[in-house]
Amino acid sequence: MTLSVFAVRPVTLVFGMVLALGLSSLAQAGEALIEPFVGEYAGSASLDNADGSTTPRDMSVSISETKDGFNVSWTSTTHKPDGRIKEKSYSIDFLPTDRDGIYSAAMERNVFGHAVQLDPMKGEPFVWGRITGDVLTVFSLFVDDQGGYEMQQFDRRLADGGLDLEFSRLRDGEPMRSVSTFLEKQ
Repeated sequence: MTLSVFAVRPVTLVFGMVLALGLSSLAQAGEALIEPFVGEYAGSASLDNADGSTTPRDMSVSISETKDGFNVSWTSTTHKPDGRIKEKSYSIDFLPTDRDGIYSAAMERNVFGHAVQLDPMKGEPFVWGRITGDVLTVFSLFVDDQGGYEMQQFDRRLADGGLDLEFSRLRDGEPMRSVSTFLEKQ
């Protein structure tokens, strides 16, 4: 039995429509999850170091919806004991995955212009996000030159008037730093 192009075309058309609806639903589900977190937040905290010392920090975060997912941009300003100020800023786009509430980081573009993850085997961070209920978590995994790892976890929990931030950094399973603070919605 031979199928003509005309017999296959309706099936292809139906498959395309189902795929488009599925991707549209996936994007809408991602938007619904991020919506309560959208906003600008700021606060201060004392960072707890592994040696027992503390370091004062100012923190801010901006969470926004994008065409295909959402963006989290944050800045951490450290006040050194000698008066110096050190500021670090990051901005990462997140895209929905096939798994509910889990988002891949779109940190660079491949040769075809598609957003892709970085490669932890090249010393780059492997980053992903997760939304579970009222908590937006960003994970960042680094593999060092000796094969060890560093794992950072930023939990941003919705709270009255802002976000409760819980940050932790582990190196090869050992706690290195942690911070807990409230970030007020601006």
